[in-house]
Amino acid sequence: MNKLRKGDQVIVLTGRDKGKRGTISARVNDDQLLVEGVNVAKKHVRPNPMKGTTGGIVDKTMPIHQSNVAIFNAASGKADRVGIKLLDDGKKVRVYKSSGEEIKA
Repeated sequence: MNKLRKGDQVIVLTGRDKGKRGTISARVNDDQLLVEGVNVAKKHVRPNPMKGTTGGIVDKTMPIHQSNVAIFNAASGKADRVGIKLLDDGKKVRVYKSSGEEIKA
């Protein structure tokens, strides 16, 4: 079970984007995440008349390691760690470590 999922609000803990908040838009692999508005790089794109794309410099969101982000706890307004709790019916749910409150998916 992944502790961070697509659609979660996260805060960047380290790097040049430290303190920025964004939403996870995709998981690249087991360790890497794409977070909207975080780790944005300039990419030089060549025009392709066959596809109808124009050339130029575009902003591209690059992956960031999941250890460099933490989930945003709206109740406290701070970053929080994620734990996994086993319910009575056998289901696993994600919870905030600070309060033990369940994370709404």
